[in-house]
Amino acid sequence: MGWLANWRRRRVLRKHRIDDALWDRATAHLRFIPKSAKLRELALLFLAEKEFAGAHSLEVTDAMRVSIAAQACLPILELGLDWYGGFTGIVVYPGDFRVQRAQTDEAGVVHEWDDELAGEAMPGGPVVLSWDALAHDPAMNVVIHEFAHKLDMLSGAADGMPPLHAGMDRRAWRAAFKEAYQGFSDALDRGKDTWLDPYAAEHPSEFFAVVSEAFFQQPAETKRRYPDVYQQLRLFYRQDPA
Repeated sequence: MGWLANWRRRRVLRKHRIDDALWDRATAHLRFIPKSAKLRELALLFLAEKEFAGAHSLEVTDAMRVSIAAQACLPILELGLDWYGGFTGIVVYPGDFRVQRAQTDEAGVVHEWDDELAGEAMPGGPVVLSWDALAHDPAMNVVIHEFAHKLDMLSGAADGMPPLHAGMDRRAWRAAFKEAYQGFSDALDRGKDTWLDPYAAEHPSEFFAVVSEAFFQQPAETKRRYPDVYQQLRLFYRQDPA
């Protein structure tokens, strides 16, 4: 049914557009967003195909939607909107939100606790975002982070390796990310200051999401510090922001 989706998208692009003033207002503070007609069209299609909901009575304004769409579409600028298939919902909380976790240890004991999160990408489900973190925390980009998780999940459980393109070398990806992740984790264990958010050491999937943020927001520094990882991300995202 790809022809039907393509017809609908062409129809959206013919009949609708994002107002210039709205786009400028929504992206003015996002200096890493390129001036790109292609990105604006992709964001428009994203807005047409995804459903936004505000939690705790939050009103999700047009400017909020456009800001989220612009950032979410940057990673798939050269991949296409189909990479975000399989889910429609985007839930926006006013601030950080709590989720209940449960884990069974080796002895069979179930441990439960609450996590406070700024974002979460649910397998097969919505992306949940904190507007406060999205709008006011310069240390992270929760949109790129969570949508990088969505890309990662396309190959199964999030493990730091999204489905690679034909011609990409899985061994080269693994080697680059393993070395960078281990080096980052070791530096953190030794108490050294780290350039990336320390949260990147939580799991290889988190390292992929955090370094994806850096790839788009601070590409030159990412390339300098992690040249092999940068090369793999350049091949995967099919972009060279540095």
